[in-house]
Amino acid sequence: MSTEDAHKVAELIKGERFGFLTTTTPTGTLTSRPMTLQEVEFDGDLWFFAERGADWLDHIRASPQVNVGIGSGGTWVSLTGQAAVVDDVAKKKELWNGGAEAWLPQGPEDPSVVLVRVDGDSAEYWDSPGGRLATAFSFVKAKATGQRIDAGENEVVDL
Repeated sequence: MSTEDAHKVAELIKGERFGFLTTTTPTGTLTSRPMTLQEVEFDGDLWFFAERGADWLDHIRASPQVNVGIGSGGTWVSLTGQAAVVDDVAKKKELWNGGAEAWLPQGPEDPSVVLVRVDGDSAEYWDSPGGRLATAFSFVKAKATGQRIDAGENEVVDL
């Protein structure tokens, strides 16, 4: 991945608070859940806090290939990668914040608190200049002129 590509994905993810983490159940069904993104400098990895007893962590252990959907307005990122459950007290302390504490009041040193790291393999993004309003205008214009909508930039990036 070029530095420019990585920078673009990092720029689109920066400031986003939530992502939908999709895992595969033992029966092969895809299932998603909203997760709070931990604010770290994006280097291809995403981090989440979880409770050790969450049944979806078994999905990751059995089938680590996951997808994380992130976005709002006219910007969307779909990141595919390998997930792992990480039990590292130092890393938990490093990433700990008020949002994590609201969901996991037992604190970062408690053994019931774990991290999930998603090591990104690739990302696809859609970036509509001007956000939601510009996308809506482009849709109306396309409908009126019979031409394809100008939805902005769409790229696939290897991480």
